[in-house]
Amino acid sequence: MALFTQEGWLLLLRWFHFLAGITWIGMLYYFNFVQTPFFATAEPPVRSGMVAGGLLDRALWWFRWGAMFTFITGWLIILHRMGRLGIGPFFDTSYGWAIFTGGMLGSQMWFNVWFVIWPAQQVVMKSAQQVKGGGQAIAEAAARGQRAGFASRTNTLLSIPMLFFMGAASHLVIFTNVTRSAKLGMLIMLIIVMAVTEINALTGTAGPGKKVLATLKGTFWAGFVLTAILYFAMEILFP
Repeated sequence: MALFTQEGWLLLLRWFHFLAGITWIGMLYYFNFVQTPFFATAEPPVRSGMVAGGLLDRALWWFRWGAMFTFITGWLIILHRMGRLGIGPFFDTSYGWAIFTGGMLGSQMWFNVWFVIWPAQQVVMKSAQQVKGGGQAIAEAAARGQRAGFASRTNTLLSIPMLFFMGAASHLVIFTNVTRSAKLGMLIMLIIVMAVTEINALTGTAGPGKKVLATLKGTFWAGFVLTAILYFAMEILFP
């Protein structure tokens, strides 16, 4: 049976990667496009009820485990391709650099989910439960909630170039010529982009300071600009 060949197992791996990715990014967009704007206008008891009542906890379960399975299956696919071609030949291809760029941005998003957003939201939910039971709110809950929201907004920004390069890997040949200096330059560019966006995620604010990520419109524009920067960097570095 074709499904039980090496190519068949690889197809199943890609299929699970797609399913997990759709779940993850779908929940990411739900939080940013639906829940957060709703919370901004809802009455405090309504917000507290959604948080303490279990809705947020359920949504975060699908969110973080969608991220985990996307991360695992994605890197298994990349490592399989590296193993088949060899690491050097893998990075001599347009496919290799596109899928690696998308994979690195996705890995950064996974890190934010598990080590920034989820820990912060645990504090928010615990605080809401204490208030529901007649206790005091946790003092740091509001600040942690804002940090989770900003990291989530950063992931929304990163999702735009991530999805572009994931799709471009198999459907767009960005370049044909490769040099060692070009590969080093592209790696440095990617590291800088990831460092800048992560520092912004961990220290920035979406408050009244009118930062780029303070609005969904600004986030989208920043995402498209970042996609263009990375794309044209490849075009220029790999002539």
